[in-house]
Amino acid sequence: MRGDLILRVVAKLLIPFILLFALYVQFHGDFGPGGGFQAGVIAAAAVIFYALIFGLADARAVVPEPLVESMMALGVIVYGGVGVAGLLLGGSFLDYFVLDHDPVHGQHRGIFWVEVGVAITVSGVMLKIFYMFADRGRIDDE
Repeated sequence: MRGDLILRVVAKLLIPFILLFALYVQFHGDFGPGGGFQAGVIAAAAVIFYALIFGLADARAVVPEPLVESMMALGVIVYGGVGVAGLLLGGSFLDYFVLDHDPVHGQHRGIFWVEVGVAITVSGVMLKIFYMFADRGRIDDE
């Protein structure tokens, strides 16, 4: 689709809004429908859309595979880190109430960081799956 000017322009206009919507879903996930999983999928869909319009090589230049693999691990570390923080502060694993002096704020803070970890991991996994399927059947000259 490299020769289709209209698709390229529309994609350049839509991708920032798709990413903005992913952030909206992430930050409002604890108040309504949405959260980390949905936000991660939406963010990955923006990169996949970019790859479909501009090509896989350009998408890999924007979001390289080592970054994608790091995202998968980083999200798990953030998620687990919230649980360990609860343990270190005298609560149970993933006990959010001990994360702040006010238990309600601690609950909100804990859920937020768990959802951030989920979003990072899901986005990384979705992109890794896409990259793996996009490479399938290609013969590399090595």
